Amino acid sequence: MSNDPFSDVMRLTEAQSVVSGAFSAGGAWSLHFPTPGKLKFSAIARGTCWLRIDGQKRGVMLEAGDLVLMPGRHGFVLANDLKTPAKDGYRALGASTKVGGFAMLGEGSECVVLSGMVALHPASGDLLRDVLPDVVHVRAISPQAAPLRWIVEQILQERSSTLPGSDLVSAQLAQLMFVQILRAHLASAGTLPSGWLRAISDERITPALRLMHGDPARAWSLAELAKAAGMSRTSCAVHFKSIAGVAPLGYLTAWRMRLAQRVLRDEPTSVLQVGESLGYSSESAFSNAFKRVTGTAPRNYRNAARAAA
Repeated sequence: MSNDPFSDVMRLTEAQSVVSGAFSAGGAWSLHFPTPGKLKFSAIARGTCWLRIDGQKRGVMLEAGDLVLMPGRHGFVLANDLKTPAKDGYRALGASTKVGGFAMLGEGSECVVLSGMVALHPASGDLLRDVLPDVVHVRAISPQAAPLRWIVEQILQERSSTLPGSDLVSAQLAQLMFVQILRAHLASAGTLPSGWLRAISDERITPALRLMHGDPARAWSLAELAKAAGMSRTSCAVHFKSIAGVAPLGYLTAWRMRLAQRVLRDEPTSVLQVGESLGYSSESAFSNAFKRVTGTAPRNYRNAARAAA
């Protein structure tokens, strides 16, 4: 692992971004998209449109340069007028004329939308899904939007290009876009709910997080973590729990178990070796900790994960 907690979580969730489509729309139009089940992002490259999440009465106006990220819990509508009856988005776009990598909807091209999906590992994706609001809205006027505008323009060029590797380049750019949207969310969201996402944006406890992520097998003491954070042990414990939702050593144990789950799923390493790699002196000590955190024994977890694969 590294001493960059954000990158560690991205790797653990195996987040993979792809550009799933782009459309140009004019006239009166309204598209409904069902619950995607994956993280969904959309960028408004030109014009304006409305976004309304299923179950919500009010919509959000999106302007050129805006980007939104949704965790996939609800369906949604994109429209130039929310009073216009919504059509099935996938059917309407699938039946439309395609020009230069864009689906042409209606008359004209007052609005251009670029969309993508982010697939997460089913066993660890909750690390991201559960900490995101229904909509992350990065406005074009925000300082964080500048690099995103460049990425959107590059993706649009790749979609209309015949150069070799355009799909690969688009996917790499989509991955970069996803990370930048999350960075923008961290920078502008205000007070986030307690959890790891808030923790990595808190400058006071970030040094302690870096130590634990850099060497999760080490038997870190509260005194060592507090010293890195420049706080007393009591202040560190109280502040860390208020930000991360768990005490420092509880966070370390939970992170170790996340790492253990990945190894148990993907590698033939024995349970004893997995435990030793994470700082446990015996298989029983590791198994007890694993069961206490996850609710199941390591061997049972491994068998269930492989049966479901």
